Order: sequence, then structure tokens, then C-alpha cells
Amino acid sequence: MKDKVIIGIVSKHNPKNTGCEKTYITDATKQAVFDNGAIAIGILPPKFEINYKGNENIWYDDLNEIEKNNLISQIQICHGIILQGGIEMDNYEFIIAKYCYENNIPILGICAGQNAIAKALGGTTYKIPNPEKHNVSRDYVHSIKIDKSSKFYSIVESNEMMVNSLHSNTIDKCPYLDKVAFCDDGYADVIESKDKDFYIGVRFHPEDLYSKDKKTNNIFKSFINICQMQKNKNKMEI
Repeated sequence: MKDKVIIGIVSKHNPKNTGCEKTYITDATKQAVFDNGAIAIGILPPKFEINYKGNENIWYDDLNEIEKNNLISQIQICHGIILQGGIEMDNYEFIIAKYCYENNIPILGICAGQNAIAKALGGTTYKIPNPEKHNVSRDYVHSIKIDKSSKFYSIVESNEMMVNSLHSNTIDKCPYLDKVAFCDDGYADVIESKDKDFYIGVRFHPEDLYSKDKKTNNIFKSFINICQMQKNKNKMEI
């Protein structure tokens, strides 16, 4: 058990004002981690007040030093990080994404998590004009074409794959990152950093397809393998 990597799944905050606010992790996301041989734990927001960012293109660091240290301390327990999909985004997700980039911590951003890793590095998003075509289903919806020179291509081992589609926003600018896979409407379904071991954002939801789709499961498998290699390397350097 001690040899397994630990993957921190960044919890989302329920935006509904129910009088009993909650943070949550989707069952499919944590199960994809466990089923691929790693340990999943939750990364929790370090403050009670949640500063929703929605689709704003500007974010700022509103955590004090104690709150930020509490957040970073959770990340440092982990060997890799997953940013979940969801309707809302909070500032702490951007802070995590930027910290992972600066420290070469493997990170997988899913849907809204793709937004977070782009915006953390100065990127922007916009609302798509045809959400009725893309905010559709957790099962297969359309194919994507993949750049053969990309890291993502080496992961899924194909220049095309079927994905699901549940989104109404897409990436516009993403400095420090490359757009490497596109749907037929030209929206970026995958972005990545060629300079980091694993810094990848996907627009679709691989957690809903991994159990029946080898290409999709390779995303989680490769992510966890990279985390394992980093863990082993760091252990040897101690």
C-alpha cells in the first residue's frame, strides 16, 4: 500500500444555497483512480466563503497566507492532482493549477478543470454558439482529431477517438499550453504543456467512459504512471 501513488481530487463546492453547503467529489472520478491502482483522496477548500468565478476571464488570489498554506499542504501530500468538471469554478482551483505548473506536479483538468489550468496561466475561455450540440451526454457524442506530435497522442495511441460532451464553454487563449485535439467545430478538446511531465486538460469527461474505453482509460493510466515515476525518482534522490 505504501508504494501506491496518492492522487488528490480537488473537491467542488456545491453552488446551491441550501443552507447546508457541501463540497463533493464525483464517484466516477475517484473510482477511475482506484481502478487504475492509485489511492484517491480529497483536496478541500481552505476557507468557508466560496468565491465563485464562473466564466470570468480574470481571477485573483484572495486567500490569506494561512489559507494558502493549508491548501498547498494538502497538495504536497499527493503525487498528482485532478481538477474535476462542474458548472462553477472557485479561485482555489486556479491557485492549485498554477502551483502544479510551477512545481511540475502532474495534473489532469477535466472540463471546467481544463478551464482552470488554462486560466491559471493567463488563458481565456468563451461561450460556444452551439451548446445544444456539445452540452449533450456523458456517453459518446462526437469524435476528436489528435495532433500526432502531442503527448496526448502518445497516451491514447490514436489520432482520433470518440468522446462525450457536456459543456457550453471552450478555450480561447492558453499561453504556455498547446491545443492538440479538436472536434469538428474547431473547439479545443485537449490542451497540454510539452514542457511538463503531465499537465493536460480535456474538455470531455473521461471518468464516465474509462471502464469501457481503452483509449480513454489510458488517460488515467498514463497520468498515474507518470505520478509513480516521479515518486520513484524523488525517493531515489532522497
